[in-house]
Amino acid sequence: MTDADSSAEDRAQALKLAPVSRETAERLDAIVALLRKWQRTINLVAPATLPVLWTRHVADSLQLVPLAGEATRWVDLGSGGGFPGLVVAAALAERPGADITLVESDSRKAAFLREAARIAELPVTVLPARIEQVGPRIAAGVEIVSARALAPLPRLLELAAPFLAQGAMGLFLKGQDVDNELTEASKSWKIQTEIKGSWTDRNGHVLIVRAAEPLRPTSSGATPNPAGSTP
Repeated sequence: MTDADSSAEDRAQALKLAPVSRETAERLDAIVALLRKWQRTINLVAPATLPVLWTRHVADSLQLVPLAGEATRWVDLGSGGGFPGLVVAAALAERPGADITLVESDSRKAAFLREAARIAELPVTVLPARIEQVGPRIAAGVEIVSARALAPLPRLLELAAPFLAQGAMGLFLKGQDVDNELTEASKSWKIQTEIKGSWTDRNGHVLIVRAAEPLRPTSSGATPNPAGSTP
């Protein structure tokens, strides 16, 4: 089997796991083609995952979309190579009012995200800054905050705190240690969560954070949200 055949098979398997419209698939094709091109000079994804890029990264990201309901305002933290942020934007591109913000401090990765958003015509704003710097000023009105492979849960909750405090729901892609991360996070957070098994990885999970209240002030300066407290 050639590399092209392998890639086509992986794409077909990914879109079987996470079906999308023809228009969305075309946008995803544009993103993947650009990523493969930029990957030659910038490490956007682990090289070992390139043969299964569609199932490992694209389908993995797409599974967040139905969990978000009709949400249109989305912030993705530490977007890196565009997962899940660019993929989510491709899926929501035709939804009225869709507004996806990607926060990425690495200037080269931010440049890739901007170019991908341009060629795929995505409703995306890229912020090339540290999450701590921009979170508090962009949190108002955000419905979903997401992240993938960014940080252990206690730290991730700190980074997401400005959004969670204003009512956003967290959608975080996690691995097999999610239970241990939740145990550690519960030492400093009062959280209301739900765990769903991954569509693409039997050891993976989607952690849904419906509410989170710090038991002490966070480094982000977020204040507790009594309305979102866990019973």
